[in-house]
Amino acid sequence: MNIAAVPKLAAPGEATCSGEGASVASVRGLTKEFGGGLTVISGLDLNIQHGSKVAIIGANGTGKSTLIRMLVRLVEPSSGNISLLGQDVRKLDARGLKLLRSRVGFVFQRHNLVTRLSALTNVVHGVQSRMSGPQTWTQLLAPREVRAEALRCLDRVGLADRAMSRVDTLSGGQSQRVAVARMLMQRPELVIADEPDASLDPKAGEEVMATLAALASEQKATLIFVSHRMEHAVRFSDRIIGLGGGRVALDKPSQSVSEPELTRFFRND
Repeated sequence: MNIAAVPKLAAPGEATCSGEGASVASVRGLTKEFGGGLTVISGLDLNIQHGSKVAIIGANGTGKSTLIRMLVRLVEPSSGNISLLGQDVRKLDARGLKLLRSRVGFVFQRHNLVTRLSALTNVVHGVQSRMSGPQTWTQLLAPREVRAEALRCLDRVGLADRAMSRVDTLSGGQSQRVAVARMLMQRPELVIADEPDASLDPKAGEEVMATLAALASEQKATLIFVSHRMEHAVRFSDRIIGLGGGRVALDKPSQSVSEPELTRFFRND
């Protein structure tokens, strides 16, 4: 792949990793050890600025997914400090952690949709971060304003015409875009995506990543995504962080990273 030939996604007011602006995520001395003496993350330091789009790359087993899940304690750190959206994550009780996670939009490889329900109902479920009760269970019970917002979210991912389709009738790429629309219903300040294109064909993967990056720019939200595709890491981020040996082994603006530098982080993918 010729990195120079990969076009960057242009968006008005796109953030860069210049170091300006408030910090969204900051970790110091972060370590994660699993049973059997396996250390995946070892004393990692990292700071991510508001409004940036950050690609996390690395060979298999370097702790990419572990790192982003530790940010919100979906995986418990062994040691170290985590600050996320101004909160000391490791000191939060269950209620505080729930409130923090409500400000973060997640997109994973597995869409985690209710496949027997419509795309619209699945998107309505995204409002559960700020509402509760039967009105969040289905689009038929949702208040008019919630239903309208869910339709707008589907329209923003290009699926307004499939609002009433059952999710199990959609393609993989369409299902992932429904997951993105559901995430938008949360009105997140931070979007964390763990290889959202991994199970998709190249065209669908490109569409999902382009949608995520464009919406992050539009919402002035921070985007942190794990990628196993070199061209996506380059095109859809303004900063690339490569993991190796349990630490940050590369941290540069995406436009300044050379192909040889990138290639070593994808050798085992």
